[in-house]
Amino acid sequence: MFITVKQAAEKWGISDRRIRELCSEGKIQGAYKEGRVWRIPINATKPADGRYKSKENILDIIDRKKNELDSRRPLTEGEVERLKEEFIVEYTYNSNAIEGNTLTLRETDLVLRGLTIDQKPLKDHMEAVGHKEAFDFVSELVKDNVEISESIIKQIHYLVLVDKKQDRGVYRRVPVHIMGAKHEPVQPYLIEPKMQELMIKFSESTEHIVTKLARFHIEFEGIHPFIDGNGRTGRLLVNLELMKAGFPPIDIKFTDRIAYYNAFDEYHVKHNLSAMEKLFAGYINEQLDLYLKILQD
Repeated sequence: MFITVKQAAEKWGISDRRIRELCSEGKIQGAYKEGRVWRIPINATKPADGRYKSKENILDIIDRKKNELDSRRPLTEGEVERLKEEFIVEYTYNSNAIEGNTLTLRETDLVLRGLTIDQKPLKDHMEAVGHKEAFDFVSELVKDNVEISESIIKQIHYLVLVDKKQDRGVYRRVPVHIMGAKHEPVQPYLIEPKMQELMIKFSESTEHIVTKLARFHIEFEGIHPFIDGNGRTGRLLVNLELMKAGFPPIDIKFTDRIAYYNAFDEYHVKHNLSAMEKLFAGYINEQLDLYLKILQD
């Protein structure tokens, strides 16, 4: 069941224009465009404003909502399954779209249901299926509270990079350059020592989970250990650690990709971590709101 932009505007007490902006930014869960018309799920929740005065404030808010979510645990199998279904299609679509996959959100949903999309590359189909399998694998790791390691990272990458069999789960052996980025990935001979150093720094960090993961994600992508699939693998690793810590997984939207790219440049050029922290914190806050709303229904 879907409602119109006008109906959503009346329901949430905001303007039609703001609803369209939120849809375009991917901030309304499950909304998609059919022709020139936005279709919004009838049970979609009003997105949080996401604008906070300071990093400390948003982190405090996140911790409070996390405690509220913890008070409702353990979740039933039905609740867990519903939350996963609400998330996986959009997450697969957005994470792959950031890397150039041409499947739409609706096409991604159909592919994950086992259908084939005419005139779309086999590679795009394989990436969708591979990403879902990788997320399923990550979900199992969360259940067992498996510690992150180079071996785990390579296993996740193996599932992500379905279309390049020889490069799956293997560190790259050639130099690479990221077009448009203001940071040069490390040379191949430095990948192993840099990854080992990253694992140690991550395990020893006592920073807030948001700060810790923002730093880890940027540094992992900066090493760029694989020939392809680094972005998708890196975002899966963020969700692995978030879920292990009891937080919902996050879905960085394709529509937010410029802010996402800029956050890397802010860190590498200005040594400023706050852009990625704020991006992660905003998504985590929205996901906590969504989980709490669903558990109240």
